[in-house]
Amino acid sequence: MKFVLTIGTTETARIDGISAAGATPELMAHTPSADAEILAYGRPTNAPVVPVSPSGCPTPAVVTRAARELLGFESVVVDAGTASDTTAPTVTLPGAPGADIRTPEAVPDAEATFDAARAFGASLPDDELVLAETIPGGTTTAKGVLTALGEETGVSSSLPENPTTLKRRVVGEALEASDLSPGAAAGAPLDAVRAVGDPVLAAVSGLAVGALESGTAVTLGGGTQMSAVAALVRHFGLTDSLTQATTSFIAADDAADVRSLADALDVDLRVTAPGFEGVDHPATNAYVRGEAKEGVGMGGALALVAGSETAADVAALRDRVRDVYDRLLANAPETHPAVDGERVD
Repeated sequence: MKFVLTIGTTETARIDGISAAGATPELMAHTPSADAEILAYGRPTNAPVVPVSPSGCPTPAVVTRAARELLGFESVVVDAGTASDTTAPTVTLPGAPGADIRTPEAVPDAEATFDAARAFGASLPDDELVLAETIPGGTTTAKGVLTALGEETGVSSSLPENPTTLKRRVVGEALEASDLSPGAAAGAPLDAVRAVGDPVLAAVSGLAVGALESGTAVTLGGGTQMSAVAALVRHFGLTDSLTQATTSFIAADDAADVRSLADALDVDLRVTAPGFEGVDHPATNAYVRGEAKEGVGMGGALALVAGSETAADVAALRDRVRDVYDRLLANAPETHPAVDGERVD
């Protein structure tokens, strides 16, 4: 089994009120790179930010890193188009950071990114891939793609109060700018990504399609962004078995309604509860309050721990999450900008 984290950025995240993935837009651009480094090394090594909110809510990369330390699974980072370099070992795809979806073409290189990811996904020798993502603003681009495909549904948010009205307005403006109506891209998934998506959606859908075509089992580790990937896979015409693993925080989010969409797309939805309610620690309390419900493959990582045949279990994961968080903050300078940052997709 291989865990594949795809990183990228989109100018959509700069829309006021859509994303708060950093104290400033400049810091927000480093979040995906920091997440990749936390997964790879347990701390940022180049990115000048530790994505931890003022309330103490850490990036979901902390949970995924904790699971990796427990289980020792192999990971790889795929760069689909980031605005900030990372020192994590990466496979770089053709493409660039995504534009604001309210422009006519948000991802001009969608086809090239998809084709390269498809080839890479097909080339991996593993029996199973767990695909994950990190891209600030990604739930809004996911909503844009789902709407363009005709898969009307809500999307989640890492904010406790989901800015659903704003997201609907932005998506409406995006479709108008691209001269698309809801459902106009049904059966033409790359048109949807090119017009109103982001480079991560192009890459992860390519990875999934390539892996499935080569006979590899695929688990989409994440929330509504992975629901959008599932929709893209189905609109490419693939009917293969497909699993989505997400957190109980996403499954309980009525605004997202991932269960209904999974049923509509014939996706096996697996939900894992981390049991953070009984833990009094900054690394877990904010999740219980409704922040950072998913991201960086947290749901996929939780599912791997829950299904592990080793001595690891979810209780051990909770202890390791606290350890990773404490180490992460201990290594950050007192004046580190992370204390003002927040990761919200």
